[in-house]
Amino acid sequence: MASALARRARGSAAVLWGAARGFASVGSDIVSAAPGVSLQQARSWDEGVATKFSTTSLKDIFYGKKVVIFGLPGAYTGVCSQAHVPSYKNNIDKLKAKGVDSVICVAVNDPYVLNGWAEKLEAKDAIEFYGDFDGSFHKSLDLEIDLSAALLGRRSHRWSAFVDNGKIKSFNVEEAPSDFKVSSAEVILDQI
Repeated sequence: MASALARRARGSAAVLWGAARGFASVGSDIVSAAPGVSLQQARSWDEGVATKFSTTSLKDIFYGKKVVIFGLPGAYTGVCSQAHVPSYKNNIDKLKAKGVDSVICVAVNDPYVLNGWAEKLEAKDAIEFYGDFDGSFHKSLDLEIDLSAALLGRRSHRWSAFVDNGKIKSFNVEEAPSDFKVSSAEVILDQI
């Protein structure tokens, strides 16, 4: 379905995801699209133990804030490490200047792997990293993809969104996991 929608929307500034779905779409509430789902903020194992492996509700992440969120197939993978995260890290001041309260990276990884990856990329001070350890967030948004052929299993499409007080204002999904055409910080900056 992702490929079909992406092909139809090609040529526009972004691929608006969800027009033909019952899940999240532009104008919908991202919290309502993923009821009961929470994410795990990137942290060390010791921090996880100290917080009793706490999670963060989507309400706490999105309500009352302007949030740019981007999802990617996984930590330590090619395009994710070389282009996707750096595009947001390098544009954090421009995003904040447009009134964005937080920039969030989410992936189907555990919070400990994401913590190590964020530290390696030196991006933890600019971007909040959250794990979707069981993929429930991405599955709820119809953004799950099977990348078993690349030995990754069930993961996330590469995507980005601008969310204002829980409402999705723009939603961009790449046609293929290796694409990096519509989910960059530069695209989102033009949509805010």
